[in-house]
Amino acid sequence: MVAAFILFATWIVLGIPAALVGLPLTIFTGDISRMYGWAMAIIRVGLRLSGIRVQPEWRIPLDRSQTYIFLSNHVSNLDPPVLFPLLPGRAAAFLKRSLMNIPILGYGMRLGDFIPVDRDGRVESAVESVDTAARVLASGVHVLSFVEGTRSRTGRLQPFKKGPFFLAMSTGASVIPVSISGTEAMMRKGSLKIFPGRACVIFHPPLHPRDFASREDLMAAARVAIASGLPEWMRTTE
Repeated sequence: MVAAFILFATWIVLGIPAALVGLPLTIFTGDISRMYGWAMAIIRVGLRLSGIRVQPEWRIPLDRSQTYIFLSNHVSNLDPPVLFPLLPGRAAAFLKRSLMNIPILGYGMRLGDFIPVDRDGRVESAVESVDTAARVLASGVHVLSFVEGTRSRTGRLQPFKKGPFFLAMSTGASVIPVSISGTEAMMRKGSLKIFPGRACVIFHPPLHPRDFASREDLMAAARVAIASGLPEWMRTTE
């Protein structure tokens, strides 16, 4: 539990003053980029001090003038803090609407254009989330989705959700498949314990929706790419 204490203590000690300054500044200027940069720096410091080493690999350089949809597997609550600071520019993620109700943090995520998702199974809810994500992309902000929709209990790939692929096909935004491994052993689902270790993050070459005849074809290509960057035991479906 020492690593968990160090991680959360660092984020709280540095995050509260940053929020007290950053939130009013963002509201006054209408620009969240400075507070976003502070948040990414605080995340990096917490990871480093708690013994979590992040090893990124970019299979191909990205065009910095483009806005991308990053699609990743999901095996741990450590995945978002590991992944976000690695993304170029500013990014927003799909997340459960209930998380928007967290005091201060939820307000910050709303300012950061994070995309709420209702898990009620209604088509209308899914369409609303995709439309919101399309507006975020149009504003020049990358979109991140943990494409399985929830964390894997075993570390193995789960079925993918369709929403991000609707988004890609309707906007034409290129998809960057992302493979994360190592975090499943550092913080398991249902546990607050954190163990120091190395997180491996592989960013695969872009997939362009125009090159695929259907959403299902794009989804299949993204799955192959993500699986290719995972250890063999994680590639099989739960």
